[in-house]
Amino acid sequence: MTLLCKLDEIIEAGTKEYRITVSGIEQDIFIVYHNHKFYGYKNICPHHELSLNWMPDMFLDYERSLIQCSNHDAKFRIEDGECIAGPCIGERLTPVAISIIDDKIMLAGD
Repeated sequence: MTLLCKLDEIIEAGTKEYRITVSGIEQDIFIVYHNHKFYGYKNICPHHELSLNWMPDMFLDYERSLIQCSNHDAKFRIEDGECIAGPCIGERLTPVAISIIDDKIMLAGD
């Protein structure tokens, strides 16, 4: 397991991005803290395989209730990564397995 951050480093309705290496390949991922739960996803939109964020650590819409793609305004549910608005409705973000251990967010299974 790889340490990503401490729990208190991400605020409620906040996000944080990371560059990780899995099997020798660098990948960009992000963590969302929403309704007292943490979710992890690869930072790749399923529509055109571009990064989602429009600024560092900025992945949510204005209301901070959905993940929003900065390239074509697709919106994804935080809880399961399903696209509910935009050109890729029904597609999903790729989840990243994380674990909470001793007040730390860990990348699971690496």
